[in-house]
Amino acid sequence: MPKNSSKPSGPTLKSFSPYTEKKGEDYMSSAQREHFKQILHAWKNELAEEASRTMHHLQEEANNFADPNDRASQEEEFSLELRTRDRERKLTKKINETLERIEIDDYGFCDSCGVEIGIRRLEARPTATLCVDCKTLDEIKERTVGG
Repeated sequence: MPKNSSKPSGPTLKSFSPYTEKKGEDYMSSAQREHFKQILHAWKNELAEEASRTMHHLQEEANNFADPNDRASQEEEFSLELRTRDRERKLTKKINETLERIEIDDYGFCDSCGVEIGIRRLEARPTATLCVDCKTLDEIKERTVGG
């Protein structure tokens, strides 16, 4: 899919630097929460822009090819794009839920055991709700039950 030449509005995910903790700073201080809010808003904006580009691409490229192979290739391409956008729609919902958690000061702590998730883990996955240990156990249980 061709990229639009327009620049994204506002900061992008790539423009963020890792958070530098200050000596004696409490975990999930207002500065830390603001850092993650900005990351989440930038991520959400990038997903919205990508969805908009997909919509325009699908409208502009919708050709009715005479050759069945060409038509099948186009339908497969569109199907892949729509599946990707569906995953991104679910991610956008999770981002919104995470932003709500920040607003009610419930962000950054494990849903399972209550310990700090950690700044570096949250920078890697800002929507994380489990600490590394609980996530690892969750994945092991999933493999055991599901596999």
